[in-house]
Amino acid sequence: MGDAIPNREEAYRLLKKYNQNESLINHALAVEAVMMHFAELFGEDKEKWGIIGLVHDLDYEMYPEEHCKKTEEILREEDWPEDYIRAIVSHGWKICTDVEPIERMEKVLYTIDELTGLIAANALVRPTGLEGMKVKSVRKKWKDKSFAAGVNREVIAEGAEMLDMELGDVIAETIKGMQKVADEIGLAK
Repeated sequence: MGDAIPNREEAYRLLKKYNQNESLINHALAVEAVMMHFAELFGEDKEKWGIIGLVHDLDYEMYPEEHCKKTEEILREEDWPEDYIRAIVSHGWKICTDVEPIERMEKVLYTIDELTGLIAANALVRPTGLEGMKVKSVRKKWKDKSFAAGVNREVIAEGAEMLDMELGDVIAETIKGMQKVADEIGLAK
């Protein structure tokens, strides 16, 4: 049972140990920012939510076939708390794990992981990047199944439902979270 509460610096060091791919690191930073934004929105622990977002895809670059499972192993070896590990593993629900997101933090991660990808792809084709992005713009790209085809829209919709939030509100808040780190993740123009 892990007792060592990781800090952001330790989490980032761990992320960099297992990931060199810039786009994966930018995705991790985007998810971290959005998790912190939602934590603030819900009056939750911003640092904890951010750290969970930061390392959620820890194993993806080196162990894509063992996604979530390898992260669980690594975090147990690092003596991370059980609730952090469970939250991270639950984002792969129905995709690569059978751990259902139950806590609000888990539901947010499950929902916004794919959504940050759709929003990032949208920002890349806009002359102003994330700046001034509207929900309407994301919804338009949402309907175009060939745009960011790897993004699982069903997961996002299901996650919004689990959170008892309108999809448009989830998109709006995710955009706001990502805008806070637009420069850092290469989506500012």
